[in-house]
Amino acid sequence: MKTYFKFLLIIGLTTLLAGCWDITEPQRMYYINAVGVDYENDEYIVYLQVINFADVAKSIQPSATVAPAEVGRATGKTIEEAIYKLYRSSDQEIFWGHMRYMIFSEQAMENEHIIPVIDTFIRFRDTRYQIWVYCTKNPVEDILLVTPILRNSLSSSKLSNPINPTEQETFIEPKDLRDVVIGLNEPSYEVTIPYVSIKDDWETDEEQVEETYFSGVGVLSKDGFKGFVQDTAARGSQWMHNYTNRGEITFQLNTSDQEELTVSIEKIHVDVEPLVRQEAVTFEVKLRINATINGFKGKVTEQELRELIVKEVKKEIQETYKEGLKLDVDIYRLSEYLYRDNVKAWKKLEKDGKIPLSEDSISKIDVDVAKINPGRKTFTETIKK
Repeated sequence: MKTYFKFLLIIGLTTLLAGCWDITEPQRMYYINAVGVDYENDEYIVYLQVINFADVAKSIQPSATVAPAEVGRATGKTIEEAIYKLYRSSDQEIFWGHMRYMIFSEQAMENEHIIPVIDTFIRFRDTRYQIWVYCTKNPVEDILLVTPILRNSLSSSKLSNPINPTEQETFIEPKDLRDVVIGLNEPSYEVTIPYVSIKDDWETDEEQVEETYFSGVGVLSKDGFKGFVQDTAARGSQWMHNYTNRGEITFQLNTSDQEELTVSIEKIHVDVEPLVRQEAVTFEVKLRINATINGFKGKVTEQELRELIVKEVKKEIQETYKEGLKLDVDIYRLSEYLYRDNVKAWKKLEKDGKIPLSEDSISKIDVDVAKINPGRKTFTETIKK
């Protein structure tokens, strides 16, 4: 009998328990997709991009009456103070677990301002190391308010998911918080961050449409921001890492009409070998690539194409390297190659964490075009005059 009453008592008490009392319903939260950081008048300016998830799973065109995102703005002496000010103006709880990327202004990266920002988000338990990192010269708020093509969800934008567009062209290697932390903690204690600008290359039947655009890289060091390497000057970077899926080069053919030809470069494998001689070190770059011919006029042989491809790739690598030297930047992280290969030599030669470099530090660039695919199995015109 006593056992029976104990059983009834337990059953009665369980009705008072509710395992979800402290859980916030999903529709009662705002979801952060991106954070923008600026610095002005000795204060941080924080922008929080809150996106509308109502259209994310829909296959039809999103509603034009619903704003795809709203951006909150607040200032503070620290990044945390600015965020707490935004908490006060929010109608719902803010959830950070879906945060995709961070974007910094030029001022936010100067004088080590970026370091405490990165540290804050790494320590916060709801965020992750896989948050993409960008920099810009444009107003940060303008970048966050750009709507993707066809008004797709901002969770599918190139800044939220840079891996997808880099399958067709890898002009700039995407970097996340983990890459930035590793780059700043290992020789040469510098890291390149994708530089984003705004262009109006697209349009509808009613208006010109703005889109974000990868324009080059910004170089960050432990001591602060070094500068930007932009557009044509940044082209050599894509040939100096194995991340690149595909890129393009355009050059002039050796024909009477001086025709231009665009070639796709794929299956890139790069190896950098440091050579230590007494009190100096030089670096030999060995690059293996495949090429695909897209279309051209006139006649050209495979050997001629091979020579022109090698010449153009070498030229772009050297031009980007020289742009880095102008900023006192080891843009290809050559110091790290020596550190991995011969740490004793690195300790002997390094100054402030990196190897002193000159224009002659890259002593050799060997480009091996392993395969040239003509597309139609011929190096002649498809349509003849």
